[in-house]
Amino acid sequence: MRWLAWAVVGLVGAVLAVQLWFLAQVGWWVFFNPTDTAFMRAERDRLAQARPGLVIRQQWVPYERISVNLKRAVIASEDANFTEHEGVDWDAIERAHEANRRKGKVVRGGSTITMQLAKNLFLSGERSYLRKAQEIAITYMIEALMDKRRILELYLNVAEWGEGVFGCEAGARHHFGVPAAQLSAGQGARMAAMLPRPRFYDRNRSSAYLERRSATIQRWALDITPP
Repeated sequence: MRWLAWAVVGLVGAVLAVQLWFLAQVGWWVFFNPTDTAFMRAERDRLAQARPGLVIRQQWVPYERISVNLKRAVIASEDANFTEHEGVDWDAIERAHEANRRKGKVVRGGSTITMQLAKNLFLSGERSYLRKAQEIAITYMIEALMDKRRILELYLNVAEWGEGVFGCEAGARHHFGVPAAQLSAGQGARMAAMLPRPRFYDRNRSSAYLERRSATIQRWALDITPP
């Protein structure tokens, strides 16, 4: 059975090597800004087939040049406990699981902003327990090496806000014709409301649900203090 022992050692070594690679990447991005992400690369490949003439739009802006209205709205909408948890909000995951069980389909997600950042930076859109486990592992790496301000800065600069539109600067100019620094409370809330389905809402900007959701987020955002 020696071969089995060596196989196990080899597998463990391979897993550790992969985790160290992820950790090194996270450490690099503490100080340097990513030029693209796994999600952006996947979208670029998709668009090359579906819409060859469409170019990915993304322009990095530092934290200080992002409207506080957008920061508040995104936290209120996506992760109200962002400044309090350590990356994974297990209570939110449990509530989402229970809501999905009652409805018999996925109606709520339990991902935090840090978890979404981990997925966008590194992973595919595949849904599996193995991918979720890797997402959680990367999430804890990010939280261990970065402060909340840097995490939010990264997230806002790589999140999707339309087909081929990534980051809050490109999103703000695409939807409102203004830089991210000048987003009003209403505009910030609307951009936050689009996050779960940005391409859909980009095509359906007059959606009644989007209007209601935006108004709700704008009220919630009043109670949020960004990092």
